[in-house]
Amino acid sequence: MKLRVLAALLCAALLGACQKSDGAANADARISDKSDGVDWPAYGRSAGEQHFSPLKQINSENVGKLGLAWSLDLGPGNSVTAPIAVDGVLYFATGYSVVHAVDAKSGKLLWTYDPKAPEAAKHKLRQGWGSRGIAWWNGKIYTGTQDGRLIAIDAKTGKPVWSTMTVEESDSRYITGAPRVFRGVAIIGHGGGDVGKTRGYATAYDAETGKQLWRFYTVPGNPADGFENAAMEAAAKTWSGEWWKLGGGGTVWNAITYDEESDTIYLGTGNGSPWNQKARGGPGDNLYLCSIIAVDAKTGAYKWHYQFNPGDTWDYNAAMDMQLAELKIGGQARKVVMTAPKNGFFYVIDRTNGKLISAEPYVKVNWASKIDLATGRPVENPKARYQNGETFVMWPAPIGAHSWQPMAFSPKTELVYIPAIQKAASWTDYELKNDQWEHGVPNMGVRAAAMVDMFPKTKDPGDGVSFLVAWDPKTQKEKWRYKTPGFLPASVMATGGGLVFQGGLDGQFNAFSADAGTKLWSFPAQAAVMAPPISYSIDGKQYVTVLTGLGTSGGLLGRLLEPFKIDYRTQKRRVLTFVLDGKATLPP
Repeated sequence: MKLRVLAALLCAALLGACQKSDGAANADARISDKSDGVDWPAYGRSAGEQHFSPLKQINSENVGKLGLAWSLDLGPGNSVTAPIAVDGVLYFATGYSVVHAVDAKSGKLLWTYDPKAPEAAKHKLRQGWGSRGIAWWNGKIYTGTQDGRLIAIDAKTGKPVWSTMTVEESDSRYITGAPRVFRGVAIIGHGGGDVGKTRGYATAYDAETGKQLWRFYTVPGNPADGFENAAMEAAAKTWSGEWWKLGGGGTVWNAITYDEESDTIYLGTGNGSPWNQKARGGPGDNLYLCSIIAVDAKTGAYKWHYQFNPGDTWDYNAAMDMQLAELKIGGQARKVVMTAPKNGFFYVIDRTNGKLISAEPYVKVNWASKIDLATGRPVENPKARYQNGETFVMWPAPIGAHSWQPMAFSPKTELVYIPAIQKAASWTDYELKNDQWEHGVPNMGVRAAAMVDMFPKTKDPGDGVSFLVAWDPKTQKEKWRYKTPGFLPASVMATGGGLVFQGGLDGQFNAFSADAGTKLWSFPAQAAVMAPPISYSIDGKQYVTVLTGLGTSGGLLGRLLEPFKIDYRTQKRRVLTFVLDGKATLPP
């Protein structure tokens, strides 16, 4: 009898292990770059962050028949999040990480989960943008919160499975970016590089249990405390003064990409804290600010890095999305990582070793004349560092030539579609006497240690405009350009149907031909459409979903929004879902 019981228990345990293994393998297959596109389970759909759907039922020939399937009104709060879709259910977060599950065919709300982040965040609400995205893996939804928690939620019930604090309660770190989950590892960074004394890092957790696996710091700490690894010891040699007393910065607040083949995670790091390098202690490259850092996904061990802006002093962070591709460049097949960081250059980098392949400007740039391909370093304009009290009118502005709104890469056209900003700003050094900059000079709410004017006295007609730019990463040349409304372009998605979807400040949600940039379809959404669109399939039908509403960060630049008469408080925040021959309408 005892033997039978033991045998039954053993069989049950083995069956459970097999089911768990099968579930994890299935989850990994769905997030793979080779997946069929039926689901959209991650921020960029797949591990390589291409923001591309291979579905082609909706295409350039029939997109004119695309209509609204349903809409869902949302409450107040940030609504620029990227939704995800798995097994016919949409998931998205609004406001301070309030997660919703909705039947994707009908628009029926299934459940909501509110982590009560504002109550827990306290002083961290002073710079709060809300959630930009969530993740799915093996039956769980993952979200980060303003107070710094990473939470796993049961996708069927909306009940929390586990929660872990990723930051210290007393620090200035917070989470607005989307977690990424690959092969059972959930990874999250944090914001806070513009406030407080913040040292950046990214942390990996067991996706099933929430147990911490590893943490990679992006800038060195106090040398007297020792260094976590050889990478931090090497980085410390590129800093001056007592930078650790000010934090250093380098936060991983947005960009995280995973390479399935090499089991590598790429981290996009942020600006220095404070912005002005002089306040951080003086000259030096200040590794690993404004960089891509490649680390081993299992251990967090450093592999390589590429730094875009050595000695950053302009908030030119490199936390914009990074996309993986395989391209034939110069007759040679190359595995690349591509990104358009704030500084205005588009970079193609060999993702196996971090070596620069090419870099060219895609908007007006004057802080550097070029990127030296031999050294990988920018050839800076000597005036760009605004020394000795001089003022320098700089292109691009600190909001960047490309902000958090993701670009898209289509393997079909082999083009990248960039939501590009062309904006100038003037920089003036602030007298750093008696550390007065810590108490004054509020530049956009940031302790910058520099005077930044987003509205310089320039009459350049190209100041404060935006574009959807189709860029060929193989030749580093523009294929086409479409002028988008206002200064702030919306997030982008490309599809296998030869389409590029993008919204705008003017309340239109548009579809363009991916090869020529011709506008083929438009829908009046009654509100700004800035969020990343997604596409997925249910019962053989392709759907497109996007959220409406302007995010908090865009709302701060109110003067630039005046032509669109957007009231951040009363704007329509909705979920819009489209299908061929959809007949639904919005309320008047």
